[in-house]
Amino acid sequence: MEQHFPTAHQRVVDELGRRIVGGAWEPGDALPVEDALAAGIGVSRGLLREAVKALVAKGMLRVRPRTGTRVLPPEHWNHLDRDVLRWKQAGDSAALLRDTGELRRIVEPEAARLAADRAGPDDVRALYASLAAMEAAAANPGRKGYVEADIAFHRALLDAGGNRLLGSLGRAVGIALEHSFLVSIRTPGAVEASLPGHRAVVQAVEARDPAAAAAAVLAIVEAAEREIARSSGTPGDAADAADAV
Repeated sequence: MEQHFPTAHQRVVDELGRRIVGGAWEPGDALPVEDALAAGIGVSRGLLREAVKALVAKGMLRVRPRTGTRVLPPEHWNHLDRDVLRWKQAGDSAALLRDTGELRRIVEPEAARLAADRAGPDDVRALYASLAAMEAAAANPGRKGYVEADIAFHRALLDAGGNRLLGSLGRAVGIALEHSFLVSIRTPGAVEASLPGHRAVVQAVEARDPAAAAAAVLAIVEAAEREIARSSGTPGDAADAADAV
């Protein structure tokens, strides 16, 4: 996977975000006073304040003049935020996998129906291109690039329905999909078994068959859930294996 090196600001946001997701502070708790918290993390008060602002924007903190900075309950958090997804992945992998599977069951079959109704030639080409990238990656011994191609396929499917909110959702949950796919491909034979199902989705979309498209993508989601249940690996293990090739 491509490596990104965080800025000083992002490192402070990550530190606070991981602590909140990990339960270092309970909902309603006040963060330590600014001087003490900045010193404890080893950053300036200015950096700390900017990080707090970022977490306020994510719905994780609330700042009030007399009550200070307090942690908000998880129902206030933006769970589609990429940072929040990363912190949840590190802190409660099983819960994120469950939530991702449930979201996919709710969204993807209907998105496939829309795609079969509305997809234009460019949408179908994007689906076939992603499928070709999956097939090429599956032929490599280390599967390098497979997860990225799989994510691109599912994003293209959400885009193909012409609903901009669905397209934005696909981009927002990319980390959750990556987390899920990295676990599911650990099951022997899972990659090879998934390719016919993805091809069936594209063919149903191209044939303008909404029922077949929905059934095909639901079968993919259900297969992934079974593979995740059987897998003894972790996303980190799979990512390391992919990076090693």
